[in-house]
Amino acid sequence: MDRRDPTSSAWTESAVSTRKNSAEWQTSRPNSPKLAPLDMKFDKGKTMMMGDKETNVTPIIEKGASPAHDAHGHGHVDINDPNRPRMAWKARLHHFTWAWYTLSMSTGGLALLIFAQPHQFPGLRQIGTVVYVINLIVFVLISSAMLARFFLYPGDFKKSLTHEREGFFFPTFFLSIATLITSTSRYAIPENDETLVWAVQVAFWGYLIVTLMLAIGQYSFVFARHNFGLQTMMPTWILPIFPIMLTGTIASVIADTQPEIAAVPIVVAGLTCQGLGLSVAVLMYAHMVGRLMSAGLPNREHRPGLFMNVGPPAFTALALIGMANGLPNNLDPDRDGIIIDAGIIRTIALMSAIFLWALAAWWFGIAIIAVISSPPVYFHLGWWAMVFPNTGFTLATITIGKQLGNEAVQWFATGMSVCLLLAYFYVLYNHVRAVVVQDIMYTMRDEDFNDH
Repeated sequence: MDRRDPTSSAWTESAVSTRKNSAEWQTSRPNSPKLAPLDMKFDKGKTMMMGDKETNVTPIIEKGASPAHDAHGHGHVDINDPNRPRMAWKARLHHFTWAWYTLSMSTGGLALLIFAQPHQFPGLRQIGTVVYVINLIVFVLISSAMLARFFLYPGDFKKSLTHEREGFFFPTFFLSIATLITSTSRYAIPENDETLVWAVQVAFWGYLIVTLMLAIGQYSFVFARHNFGLQTMMPTWILPIFPIMLTGTIASVIADTQPEIAAVPIVVAGLTCQGLGLSVAVLMYAHMVGRLMSAGLPNREHRPGLFMNVGPPAFTALALIGMANGLPNNLDPDRDGIIIDAGIIRTIALMSAIFLWALAAWWFGIAIIAVISSPPVYFHLGWWAMVFPNTGFTLATITIGKQLGNEAVQWFATGMSVCLLLAYFYVLYNHVRAVVVQDIMYTMRDEDFNDH
């Protein structure tokens, strides 16, 4: 079979699922939950006028139903039909998933990017502060909506964590917290405020402990409860290790604001966690390349997710330079009077960062060609992968340019920042539009439905 042939490939056409999703397949898998009974819901008061007659709208098929037919064998519903039935907001909250935190991640990353710009102009920092405040509001609103979902549908919390697709987006909650910690340190912590500096230090160690438990616990659960074939590999498999990896990024931001006695342990812990995250990501890269070689590119609707592969090397490059700069100039780790010149460490960090930047650039090239060759038609929250990982890529470029003192690299990074800003607003526009026209928060159109 030629996988490039649209008529025979399930990996290149969005009209065909990229993973077996039949009821027989789902229920035959070990430890797979039984399909829920059909739940037919009508949006009260929603009717269509046809001449002088008043006709009820087609019922909405809830989770667990066949995507084509209701339980009585009629009432066909095409979820891609723009004239499909409208859902009430309460019913739509049933499909408000963890992936919404990708919006908060990306907005927080934008605030950090504004702060780090190599070419500042009057008012830019104030714009960054506004973006930081907006991100706080967005985070609170998303968290409130998630709590409302779990309150209205008590079983959804457990289902969301154990679902073979939505569960992988649970770490985005912690990634949003990571951006809040780093942006708070940049925008809201005044210099020499000992109380707030101590609070950031506590937040760092608390974040490290929780995300380490997440990295171990979620992968242990996935290994025990799910069976994935290589051909189903998606970049979201990297997400559980992402939060612990960003511990190093947080350390790179806060280390130079901490007293020396606290800065060194923070840098050591950050380097340890960054190494763990990158190592697991590299293991996942092997699966990702194997999947691409054997099964081809993902369904066009999920190709923006390939940008997630840019994140690990990019954020590691950023963290290495930042942590090296956060070390004291004269370091005596053994307290034996032998001083280590921090300049040597910073040089090694810069060399390693450039090495990793090239890997991030390679993945960026693979992802952008895949998306351009077959652009997605329908919005998915995975589109935010075109923003957040590339924020790390751009920040790494800025940091390398500053360390090299190379103006050309810094202007190149400024150009990348402009492109990223345009990408942010493009995805945001499509996100808002998708909510309005009910392309998301709708039955079988969100991460709580396994369509890949």
